[in-house]
Amino acid sequence: MQTIFDRLRNGEIISTADKDAYKMREASFATKKLLLQMNNSSDPDEIINFLSQITATEIDESVTVFTPLYINYGRNTKIGKNVFINFDCVFLDLGGITIEENVLIAPKVSLLSEGHPTSIENRHSLIPKPILIKKNAWIGANATILPGVTIGENSVVAAGAVVSKDVPDNTIIGGIPAKFLKTI
Repeated sequence: MQTIFDRLRNGEIISTADKDAYKMREASFATKKLLLQMNNSSDPDEIINFLSQITATEIDESVTVFTPLYINYGRNTKIGKNVFINFDCVFLDLGGITIEENVLIAPKVSLLSEGHPTSIENRHSLIPKPILIKKNAWIGANATILPGVTIGENSVVAAGAVVSKDVPDNTIIGGIPAKFLKTI
């Protein structure tokens, strides 16, 4: 039998009336306990250890995280080697977030793998869609990556961009909504 977290990773829309919906909130509060400890640490090894607990994966020692970092669940976040995550980032990962190797994430970046329907009667339901950030990408300060988006290999997302569509490899995008700027 699949858990509510398996169902989310599989893209199932979850209603607030779902009998297991409360488990999402419980898991978020358990993650918050670890985040409080991680975000109060200045020891890089300790930060990686807490992040490994939050994600339930082994985070490589080449990863650097400048806290605070905010994650609502954690176990649906996968982080490759040599990733740099700067201050004040937000990861909503119930839909899944994969960050491949050598990615740079600037301050105040939001990776939002979940959203809500626009219809009033279903607005409190959760729509999960995974985010993939491919190798060597650079996400600029205060950028927002929306559910279901893939950022291509070597691509750059300009500061302040709101990305709602996939970004091809070797591309610079920017703006609200983000648009193609040039090929690199």
